[in-house]
Amino acid sequence: MKNVAIMAIIVENRDSVEKINSILHEYREFIIGRMGLPYNEKNISIISIILDAPKDKIDELSAKIGEIQHVKSNTLY
Repeated sequence: MKNVAIMAIIVENRDSVEKINSILHEYREFIIGRMGLPYNEKNISIISIILDAPKDKIDELSAKIGEIQHVKSNTLY
């Protein structure tokens, strides 16, 4: 069964963005939309991802993103 979820990602080191993009590319079939915003005042980037996927795929993606240094993420179903 598929779930609709939103994943919020805060990137504290912009060098991590390439790794995040690579991981998101692996899950592109489940991504409905994505918005990335640089927040220059705080020197961070904020990414929101809307997904329609089985829960195990969303959890898998969240775990991979969570392993990247200087990156925080949270998912809401």
